[in-house]
Amino acid sequence: MGIPPLSSSSAAFAIAQARLDAALAVARLAGARGWRHDEQMITERAPRKTALRAEFQNSDLLTSLPVPSDDRLHELAKSIASALEEGTAGDLQAGCAAFLSIAADFYGVERPGVRVLAARPVRVREGGWASELFGDYSPETLLIRVWMRTAVRKQVTSFGTFLSTLCHEFCHHLDYQRFKFSDSWHTRGFYERTAALYHHARGTPAKRLFWAAMSGGRWRIDWPRTQRGT
Repeated sequence: MGIPPLSSSSAAFAIAQARLDAALAVARLAGARGWRHDEQMITERAPRKTALRAEFQNSDLLTSLPVPSDDRLHELAKSIASALEEGTAGDLQAGCAAFLSIAADFYGVERPGVRVLAARPVRVREGGWASELFGDYSPETLLIRVWMRTAVRKQVTSFGTFLSTLCHEFCHHLDYQRFKFSDSWHTRGFYERTAALYHHARGTPAKRLFWAAMSGGRWRIDWPRTQRGT
C-alpha cells in the first residue's frame, strides 16, 4: 500500500520545518565560527520618494555624534557587563534602563522603555535563509527590546554584541526623536553614529569605518581596511 499524499497544509508545514532545520544548522555553524551580527553591515537602498530620499541622504551624511564628557555611560556599561556575566535578566534590564535614561537626558530626548528578553528569535525567510533578531525598536511605543541569549545554544551573548545592539537600537530612537527623520534607515551615517556611542560607552578607541560600494547604491563595511585603519 502506497504512502498517502500529504495535504496542502501538511506539505506546507513540512517545507517550513525543513527550512527551519536548515536555518538552525546555518545558525549553529555561524555560532561555531564566532560570526557577529554586525559583520555584514550593509546599508539600505535609498527610498524612491523625493522627500524621503533627501532625509536618507541627510542621515547618510550625518557621520558624527557628540558624546558625554563624563564616564557615566561607561560605568553603566560595566554594570551591564556584570549582569550579563551573572546571567540575571532583572539586573540586566535595570542596567539597560539606567544607561538609556542617562543617554536620553544627554541628547535631550524622551527616555525610551526597554525590555530584556531571553533567547533570540530565529526568522526564516522565503528562500530558506534565516537570521537571528538581536534587538528592535518601536517608534510608536518608544520601546527597545534586546535579547540576551543566543537562539540555538541559549548561551548568554557576549558583552560587546549586547552593548552594540543596545546602542544600535538607541540610535534608531535618536533618528526619530532628535533628528526628526520620518524613518530610521541603516545608512553609513547611522552606523558611524552607532559606533561613536558604542566606543564611548565601552571605553575603546573609535575606529574609522571604511566602506565598499555595492550595486544599487548600497554600501558594505570593508572590515579588513577598517581593522587596519588604512
